[in-house]
Amino acid sequence: MTHVFHRHLRQTPPVAAGSHGMFIRDAEGREYLDASGGAAVSSLGHAHPEVLAAMHAQIDKLAYAHTSFFTSEVAEQLADEMIGSAPEGMSHVYLVSGGSEAVESALKMARQYFVEIGQPQRTHFIARRQSYHGNTLGALAVGGNAWRREPFAPILVPATHVSPCYPYREQRDDESAGQYGLRLAAELEAAILAQGADRVIAFVAETVGGATAGVLTPVPGYFKAVRAVCDKYGVLLILDEVMCGMGRTGSLHACEQEGVVPDLMTVAKGLGGGYQPVGAVLAQRRIVEAMSSGSGFFQHGHTYLGHPMACAAALAVQRVIRRDGLVAKVREDGVAFGAMLAEALGAHPHVGDIRGRGFFWGIELVADRASKTPFDPALKVNATVKKDAMARGLLCYPFGGTVDGRLGDHVLLAPPFIATRQDLQEIAARLAASIDAVTRAAAR
Repeated sequence: MTHVFHRHLRQTPPVAAGSHGMFIRDAEGREYLDASGGAAVSSLGHAHPEVLAAMHAQIDKLAYAHTSFFTSEVAEQLADEMIGSAPEGMSHVYLVSGGSEAVESALKMARQYFVEIGQPQRTHFIARRQSYHGNTLGALAVGGNAWRREPFAPILVPATHVSPCYPYREQRDDESAGQYGLRLAAELEAAILAQGADRVIAFVAETVGGATAGVLTPVPGYFKAVRAVCDKYGVLLILDEVMCGMGRTGSLHACEQEGVVPDLMTVAKGLGGGYQPVGAVLAQRRIVEAMSSGSGFFQHGHTYLGHPMACAAALAVQRVIRRDGLVAKVREDGVAFGAMLAEALGAHPHVGDIRGRGFFWGIELVADRASKTPFDPALKVNATVKKDAMARGLLCYPFGGTVDGRLGDHVLLAPPFIATRQDLQEIAARLAASIDAVTRAAAR
């Protein structure tokens, strides 16, 4: 009997016993090719010797010091590294233990900013349907996935949810991609005005949609139009790059490809590559200065802020990525990976859409390709794909409720940046075999 409170209480997962590079090994000696980096976490793969060495060196020097008493050399170095490559105007990094903490911190940072500058009436957040921003209550409140929200809805603060940028299902036949993006921006503007332009704190969005919608890439011009709407009404733009950031989409920050700069940005997952729990909020200078010249502190905190071990791991991961040119590699190999997926699955009768950038791809599965009809959720297609893929020695990241939180299935792929073209080809082949076996059985 296990005493671990596992995610699924009717089954106990295999025991992970070891790892190296692209592979995780279970206690029975079976190896799994990691095609999803866990949940888009393992940017450098597993057991990278330089990251392990940096962690050993740090624990010999300083394992922990509470940030109400001390800063640490390694936290200062990590912040310098991150700001040195941050979007224009970012001046400070708030270091936390993961993505949900980062989003929670950003929400409170945004609220306090308006309190500090004399606009305490701003109390409302706007986000998007089918978004995911974390599982703490504040992050869950702005998140737009109906299935995740439903059990906890009575205890969530109110938030408004507008349409996601989901061209496969929601772009009309009579509009171009540019027109579609402008329509979504107009919907955001209408939502701001409905709340009262002086009551909205921020618009929160994943730059590239992640786990709950299966990698939604924005249409060209969408985020520029969104940025303009936010600026028009003094609303902050918070971009959530917890999953899609830190090189995952082929630029260090996904927003670089959209030509926009957020007011606050959250990162995690690929920041530390899974070697330690770490996340961060990157903040524009004016937000930090408003607090500095006002109350003088951020009314928020966690025990493990700026944890030296986490910072050492993240710093080592980011230095290896920069030294080895891995972001450029992801950008170039990502084009090839997309082509491999298209060749393996593009004509499959139960694959509706293949979308992504860099090493961040989603495959949406459908019962009928022509009508885009999803599978019946009772068939549990996404869970069955995961199980079948693991039996083939492949770790991928399927999820359900792609369309509206209840209907739809997709598979998310986010391999480590170190993946070779041969690794990528093997991922495409094994996944295609799983999808074919599971969807054909489900369609009978």
